[in-house]
Order: sequence, then C-alpha cells, then structure tokens
Amino acid sequence: MSEPTVFTSGLEGKSDLIVTYEPAAAFEIVVESSVKKLFGRHIREQAERTLKEFNVSKGKLSIKDDGALDFIIAARIEAALRKAGVAKAPLLAPPDRPPAEKDRLRRSRLYLPGNQPDLMLNAGLFGADSYILDLEDSVAPDQKLDARILVRRTLREAHRLFPGTELIVRVNPLTGPFGYDDLREIVPALPHLLLLPKCDSDRDVKEADREVAAIERELGIVGRVLFMPLIETVKGTVNALAIAQASPRSVAMCFGAEDFTRDLGVPRTREGKETLQARSQIVYAAKVAGLQAIDTVFSDVGDDEGLRASCLEAKGLGFVGKGVIHPRQIAIVHQAFAPTEAELEEAKKIMDAMKKAVETGAGVVSLGSKMVDAPVAERAKKLIAVARQMGLPGLEAY
Repeated sequence: MSEPTVFTSGLEGKSDLIVTYEPAAAFEIVVESSVKKLFGRHIREQAERTLKEFNVSKGKLSIKDDGALDFIIAARIEAALRKAGVAKAPLLAPPDRPPAEKDRLRRSRLYLPGNQPDLMLNAGLFGADSYILDLEDSVAPDQKLDARILVRRTLREAHRLFPGTELIVRVNPLTGPFGYDDLREIVPALPHLLLLPKCDSDRDVKEADREVAAIERELGIVGRVLFMPLIETVKGTVNALAIAQASPRSVAMCFGAEDFTRDLGVPRTREGKETLQARSQIVYAAKVAGLQAIDTVFSDVGDDEGLRASCLEAKGLGFVGKGVIHPRQIAIVHQAFAPTEAELEEAKKIMDAMKKAVETGAGVVSLGSKMVDAPVAERAKKLIAVARQMGLPGLEAY
C-alpha cells in the first residue's frame, strides 16, 4: 500500500472545518468558507500563524471552513501537519488555571465528545458542575489524534468557554494503544481531573499516577491533576476499595452501567435493579477512602420521570451526583440531589439544638423527644455545607 500524500483533519459541519495538507516544494494556502466575505482574511492569517508556530513554510494547505473559531482552526491545522510528519506536539507552558477542589459540588458531569467542537462552544452556558471532554468511547480510533489536539487547545480556552466550572478529560485506558499518548498531550494543559475508564484494579490507577507524576515533574507542576476512577466491569466492582485507595490524586469514583451490564451479561433496565449491588459496593468503597461517589448516566434523554427516580434512588444509596449526556438533564439532576426543604429545616433544628446545648452547658443534645448523637449532628453539618455550596438561601446563621 502506498503512503498517503494528502493529510486531512476536521469534520464537516457547523463550527468546524476540513483541513488538508499536501507536502510540496511550493507554499500555498487555499481558503473556502461559508463566512469568507467577512472572515476569509482572518482565517488565512490564523492559518499563517499556526504554520509559523510549527515552522512549516512549504506545502499546500487547503481549508474548507464552516464558521470555526480560531482555536479550532489551529487544532485542525496542527492535526493535519502532525499526520504529515512535518510538526510535533508543541512544548507549551501550563495555562494559568486555579487548581482543582477536592470537595466541590459534582452533582452533574456533562459528557462532550472530544472531536465535536460544535457541542463544546456553548456547553458552558448549561450550568453543569463539571464538563467531561471525552477522548474514549465517543471518538473513533482514526480520530484520536484530532480529538486529542482539539481537547488540548480547548482546555487553553476554558476561561472563556467554561468559566468557573470543573474540566475533566476522559482519557483512553492505559492498557490500550491510546492512553499514554492522551496523558502526554493532555496533562500539560492542566485539566482539573482525569476520568480513568475501565479501572479493573488498583494497578490501573497507580500506573496513571506514575505517568502523570512524571509529566508533572517535567513541567514543574507537581500534584495539580486529580483523578476520578470509573468502574465499568465486574472485576472493577470487586476491587472497588483497592481502586479507591490507589492514589491520593483520586477525589471521586464513578460507576458506568452500560459496560458493566454488558460484562455481567444482562440487559440494562430502566429501574437498574441489576446494578444495585455493584453501585452500593462502589459507594461503600468511596466512603471508606474519603471519595465522592458519582452514579452512572441515565441514557433515556426523553424520560424525565425515570431520570428523577434514578437520581433519588442514587441519592438514597449515598451517591452525590450523576453523569448526564444531554443539557436538559442537568436541572433535574441538580434538583434531585439538592436537600429537600424538610431535610434542610431538620438540619437547622439540629444545629440550633447543638448551639443551645453548648450555651447552656447541657451534656446531652435533644430535639423534642429525640436524642441527637454525633452521627446525626455530623450529617446535619454536611447537609448544610452542601446547601451552602449550592447557594440556597436562609443559611446565614449556620
């Protein structure tokens, strides 16, 4: 089979472009665009800047644009150049981004395919607690490099696209052909968290920790990137505690029902009874390790009542959040995981009773005819802390 002579990147569609690069002795840039009359010159200038970034001064670069932003144009050009072997991954200083917070709200995490820029551009308006730029299941094998570059450049635009939110990248498993390249490309761009899929044992997390630590040492940013292991198999469920305790970088642990039920050999149902034991085991392991437990996605986007019921069940099991695959699910998830009015009033009464007991020197705290022991008081404190994080009113005195 002959070697390719034309190297392509990008997808047809709004907010994207198709870039082709042909090695040649001459230098030429050809621009077609749905907005050429207004922005044709700007697109050409962006192409010239990107070529200069990689010291490329030969070849024919053709652009067929449909309204892509500058960083998307740069990402697609870079991918075509790297496929052609005339450019390498750039050595860039880490972006100026606040570090991740261990105990922040993670009620919702919205999955965004890593090679579809049109879905990323306005996602930050939807109000999810976290956004997952996905390099794994949503990206075809022949698009992994394109997605990797696009996600890296998207992370550098995060202050504009996703202000004030947590950015997570789901990398490919290190047991496959793409995971190590994902880490080398993505870690320098400082996502807050890495979502580690297909975690079957503590070795999966420890190997990711070793690789990330080595990359961070080279960059002088030790300990910045945190982990969220994702358990999706029966083996992973059995090893949940070891996985949860495998790295101090881990702040949360997630469950993935689609792969789990396939591994178990049973259909996934709306009620999710087939995953109840596994989900409970993951919650227990996360709690022992001091991590947040986050539930799987609810895949029927049109079933609002089913989603609400699934969230309430997850909350009752001890999960603090849920994955979402469509923006319309976010509000339902946030409402379900918020303290109810009755729960909040009960917590306030408990805190008031504790305060009164301290003021009066009472050795026993009671609320009506009920004794308030340490676990009850601690639960009330945590509930009020979560309500405060959510910005609920009426908590000034607590």
